[in-house]
Amino acid sequence: MSAEIKGDGAIRRQSLYGSNPENTYAGVLSFMRRNYSRDLTGVDVAISGIPLDLSTTFRPGARLGPAAVRAASVQLAELMPFPWGFDPFGELAVIDYGDCWFDAHNPLTIAPTIVEHARTILASGAKMLTFGGDHFITYPLLKAHAEKYGKPLSLIHFDAHCDTWADDNPDSLNHGTMFYKAVKEGLIDPATSVQVGIRTWNEDFLGFNVIDAPWVHANGTAATMERILSIVGARPAYLTFDIDCLDPAYAPGTGTPVPGGLTSAQALALVRAMGPLNLVGMDVVEVAPPFDHSEITALAAAHLAADMLCVLRNQKVAGKGAASGA
Repeated sequence: MSAEIKGDGAIRRQSLYGSNPENTYAGVLSFMRRNYSRDLTGVDVAISGIPLDLSTTFRPGARLGPAAVRAASVQLAELMPFPWGFDPFGELAVIDYGDCWFDAHNPLTIAPTIVEHARTILASGAKMLTFGGDHFITYPLLKAHAEKYGKPLSLIHFDAHCDTWADDNPDSLNHGTMFYKAVKEGLIDPATSVQVGIRTWNEDFLGFNVIDAPWVHANGTAATMERILSIVGARPAYLTFDIDCLDPAYAPGTGTPVPGGLTSAQALALVRAMGPLNLVGMDVVEVAPPFDHSEITALAAAHLAADMLCVLRNQKVAGKGAASGA
């Protein structure tokens, strides 16, 4: 791609592919400097933000998460990603679709708006990589993905919390109950789903396979990934990564931090090993910049998202269906 374009590739680059020189400290802050566009023609992956934090049960601030993750991605756009050693955008067509607009002052319209946002993207054949916002956003995203790929989906859920506390109010906004609703509505199959990094208690985990944080620490990432693969297999799977899965030492900028979590190295190792999985959608949520320090939480989120894209790039090159329309 073109050395003739220098700077602001997000609004100046014509092709969906390739990268161009950027000053890390300047320019339009799309994720990894991808084209800002609402044109989904030929797109493999559409990145978007959902800046919602009305569903939090403790500290708000995740509405600022999508902007922070984009800003933290500037160095990732400067060099070949480690340990991959390639430009994922040489083969993977990725755009930054911008943010989902919703009326924050009319809460009952928020979930349907997110569903429609996702339906529009998925109808094009593109996959979604979404930045939250609080974790409630995964619930309407799952509704749209289950419509597209068939229900129930498998869920690969990284978190400190199981988010399966009982909630039978169909209109509630709560980032701790949405997977209870998703199971009850048949959107996900808990028997073929896995929750990783859990370190809060619930009397009823609704049949999910739980790999808690102490197990990961005791057994390592290779054994953890082996368990994930054995549970999910080749089923269509949605990957959701709540940044509070990481220990607060690695992710202080989040609404409900819990000590004892995964390290950023453990989380990155697990995401990088997900090539065998049939990933139909992904999100990274709960980055709350007001509580961050030196952007370390946003940096972790940006690196996890970049590795997700590298996994999809490799799947596309291998013909595993990451391409648009698959």
